Amino acid sequence: MYKSRYSELDWLRVLLIFAVFLHHVFMPFNGDGWHIMNSESSKVLDDIMVYFEQVRLHTLFFIAGAGSVLLLHKVSASAFLTTKVHRLFIPLIFAMMIVVPPQNYFENIQEYQNLAQAYSSLMFAFNANHLWFVEFLFIFMLLAVPINVMLGTSSGHALLQVMQRIAVRKHGLLLLGLVVIGIRLCLKSVMRSQDTSLFNLSVSLFFLLFFVAGMCFMKNPKIWQALADNRATNFKWLIASSIAFYAWYYKPDISDYVSLDMRWQLWWLISALVSWTGLLTLVGYASAWCKQTPKWLHVTNELIYPFYIVHQTVIVALAFYIVQWDAGIATKSLSLLCSSLLICVVICLFVIRPFNLTRYLFGLKTAKPKPLQSVAVSEER
Repeated sequence: MYKSRYSELDWLRVLLIFAVFLHHVFMPFNGDGWHIMNSESSKVLDDIMVYFEQVRLHTLFFIAGAGSVLLLHKVSASAFLTTKVHRLFIPLIFAMMIVVPPQNYFENIQEYQNLAQAYSSLMFAFNANHLWFVEFLFIFMLLAVPINVMLGTSSGHALLQVMQRIAVRKHGLLLLGLVVIGIRLCLKSVMRSQDTSLFNLSVSLFFLLFFVAGMCFMKNPKIWQALADNRATNFKWLIASSIAFYAWYYKPDISDYVSLDMRWQLWWLISALVSWTGLLTLVGYASAWCKQTPKWLHVTNELIYPFYIVHQTVIVALAFYIVQWDAGIATKSLSLLCSSLLICVVICLFVIRPFNLTRYLFGLKTAKPKPLQSVAVSEER
């Protein structure tokens, strides 16, 4: 039923987490009030970044949902849950204690005498910070088990058959997204906050919908194939929704004619439309074009998770010093990009990957010890 490997998931996972890395590299320069901010900011940069915010994490949750189905097809539910505890929950706890505190230290450096004092205050605060994504993902993986069971029932099969009949049509995948968009608008009508808390259902349930969509699409091969077959149509919808996005983003003041609630609802509608069509386009073209996972991508795909865990702390620490330079935004941002990428790669390759303890703490499979080779010694005659 399932292919031995879905290379599109490997490519997308690496591409999208690198996109998250780029987003955080440029955050000090977009005027958005991040951990560390440059004295100057770029409105153009902010206008570009706000668009890509609508696509990256939504698609990551989608491919995580698809991946959960593949894993549950290979292992039992108990083995699946045990794996997620070891590879998501343990690294999350460890990172909240060790990796995250320096971010708060550099953001509020005047409050601490040194980094050691910051650790004494922050180590057991268990602040997820940028790791809220891992927090969400762990909860979603717990939910994946009962959802997968439900999709395997007669009712689940009937639901997937209905989805299949819609998906194979030219514009069918877009129609499926209208359900996601409708739920988004209902949630936002009661919870407008963008706070990344599990209890903010307008955010957590919205991302859960993408995760469940990934599960549903992977459970039915014809729906998954429809992503590639209708990629050009979905790309046209993405262009149309992107035009609508920026038309609304740059609209003149219409507060005298449209209520604040209605303006917010229109914003969430257009943003969700970009999220859904962006997802369909990315996965569709990746499914059609990314047929192989080369060796370098295997390694990158393995290390992209610890890369995600450490990247923001590295960026914040470096940005604290770089924003103080007497230089322009282009020089500072490029310097931050190159230096943080280099340091993150070095940490992943030479600190985390070689040692079983660090592999475990950062969510990688531990390497099995190589068996001792027997050496035959011939006697000299």
